[in-house]
Amino acid sequence: MKKHFFLILFAFLFAPHFAAAQKILIPMDKHQTDHLKAYGVAYWCLAHGLTVEWLLNYRGGSFLVDALPALQTELAIRGVSFDDISSAESSELLASIAQNDNNMATMKLEKAPKIVVYVPPTNLPWDDAVTLVLTYAEIPYDKLWDEEVLRGDLAKYDWLHVHHEDFTGQYGKFFSAFRNAPWYIRQVRSAEQLAERLGFSKVSEQKKAVARAIRDYVAQGGFMFAMCSAPDSYDIALSAEGIDIVPAEFDGDPTTPNAQSQIDFKKTFAFENFTINMNPFQYSKSDIDINPQMTGSATGEENDYFTLFEFSAKYDPVPTMLTQCHTSVIKNFYGQTTSFRKSCVKSSIVIMGEKKGSEEVKYIHGNYGRGQFCFYGGHDPEDYQHHVGEPPTDLNLHKNSPGYRLILNNVLFPAAQKKKQKT
Repeated sequence: MKKHFFLILFAFLFAPHFAAAQKILIPMDKHQTDHLKAYGVAYWCLAHGLTVEWLLNYRGGSFLVDALPALQTELAIRGVSFDDISSAESSELLASIAQNDNNMATMKLEKAPKIVVYVPPTNLPWDDAVTLVLTYAEIPYDKLWDEEVLRGDLAKYDWLHVHHEDFTGQYGKFFSAFRNAPWYIRQVRSAEQLAERLGFSKVSEQKKAVARAIRDYVAQGGFMFAMCSAPDSYDIALSAEGIDIVPAEFDGDPTTPNAQSQIDFKKTFAFENFTINMNPFQYSKSDIDINPQMTGSATGEENDYFTLFEFSAKYDPVPTMLTQCHTSVIKNFYGQTTSFRKSCVKSSIVIMGEKKGSEEVKYIHGNYGRGQFCFYGGHDPEDYQHHVGEPPTDLNLHKNSPGYRLILNNVLFPAAQKKKQKT
């Protein structure tokens, strides 16, 4: 009896209205009340076995889903704007998008990606934009750290975000400013204890092993998303396999003589021809990063923006998906790594966002083996200068954040029905 009750309840909640194939359109243009939670609703649909049509370049990258009572309830609870449209209207819309005379396309999202965040178990005095927005959007995720990565747990997941980590083993190069701070001392002690327990002679060697494990995960078909200090420190760690680029202040022994000449750019994901910085009292790890405050090119928050490129939705669906937004001009924001130096970006990498008229590249995508990666400069899209110890951003105040939307585009990307690109 109980089994029959649940079958009837499921049929009621997930059956289309009146047997008519009506649709729900979730607009993603400036009429949307909560862009960030709209992504969470799209994920909710996938988790419940529903197919989502991602309408690329239509009203800011809107979503089209079957009209189900449970979905309408979910949209109302989360405060997400939507429109009911008829079967005939949805067919007409899809036919219009398919026309060759516009820059729009439809991408089917079919499976909720399994998401994991690489985040330290220690309580550091800063937050992470990705975990903030995943939590706000109500998208579930797991956490792991070095031990789990090294034992192969990444194979369980479709999408990996790496926290604002320093894969070179230099603790973010906070040595000069914070070496006597209690949180910094705890971080170093914890990292050294873990490296010893895992059988490594020092933290930098453990971190490079983790970087290579992530490399293998991507090569086998995984998707990696990294922000702030993670992208450049990750590539530096890959390039420095077998050599010591860490000053004695961090690990107690000297660097490899002529280390720069032994850097192997063929091993990196995105960057090449960079110069590493082995001065422990300087913040940067290399010249990949462009921090306008340090270069003297700062323009002030009110004039600081980066611009998204427009791609062909029909011929270049991948960068099109990753740049869906209700505006092409987005407020810039600082981080341990703020922007990437264009001259250090490999020619095979797709630049998706940059600060026009400068060397500053903000948002890039590339392929590695059977997988893909996306690097995003800066720490928090809604906190222009996030300082150590400041409280986390309240996303209830930034429901329509364009900068945070780019993160969530990446979260949904692995759900897309794989198509061969025409270029």
